[in-house]
Amino acid sequence: MSTVLQTRGLTKAFGGLTAVNAVSLAVKAGEAFAVIGPNGAGKSTLLNLLSGLTPPTAGEIFLNGAAVTRAPAHALRGLGLARTFQNGRLFHRLSVLENVMTGACPGEGARLIELLLRRGTYERRMRALRDRAEAALDELGLGAVRNAAVTELPFGVQRNVEIARALAAEARIVLLDEPAAGLNSGERVALVKTLDRLKARGLAVVLIEHDMGLVMAWSDRIAVLNFGEKIAEGTPAEVRADTRVIEAYLGGEGAAHA
Repeated sequence: MSTVLQTRGLTKAFGGLTAVNAVSLAVKAGEAFAVIGPNGAGKSTLLNLLSGLTPPTAGEIFLNGAAVTRAPAHALRGLGLARTFQNGRLFHRLSVLENVMTGACPGEGARLIELLLRRGTYERRMRALRDRAEAALDELGLGAVRNAAVTELPFGVQRNVEIARALAAEARIVLLDEPAAGLNSGERVALVKTLDRLKARGLAVVLIEHDMGLVMAWSDRIAVLNFGEKIAEGTPAEVRADTRVIEAYLGGEGAAHA
């Protein structure tokens, strides 16, 4: 499998605090790659760096082999990278379908001249966006709620709407920020099915998650951060047995039950 997302010596300092320190990663196409670590380990900062929301202090980021170290978020989306957020970033005044269509919209948006002088072109574009959004909703089993307001939906379903938006954007790499946080057992089962669909599509998925049962069962490889540094990387079995991970994060009892 080819490498689709790579970092070399990625570093982010906020004043005298180094939140991410010389982290190098390589994520392959179709791979489920998890990043774990205790609170304050630098996981969220790393995700912000990868998604173009925060510029790095040092180091490099490559997407499909191209250097994108300081590319903004909208440019990365155009290159096939999408992200979800732990606290959700849905538009509460829009329906489910309209929210997902925002993911399908071209990054440059419709130009005013097209709206005024080329209505046919604009309408064809909007039909194509709607078709992509509806296909993403159907794939994730959300077709029945496409016209509902997102505020009417359970929290777990809203998480799936965010992921559907990434699919509608035709993403090839998806960054998921603690998608299981706050979910009940039934919603967690639904989330795992959604994650399996992403893998079946051949997408590369980078997952930040505190649910160790989910991480260990679902991930192909895991990287472990502690105080901003990568202290371990490998398969779930390798990470579970790593004494540095046990000491820094899992703990003896946690490793036994993960």
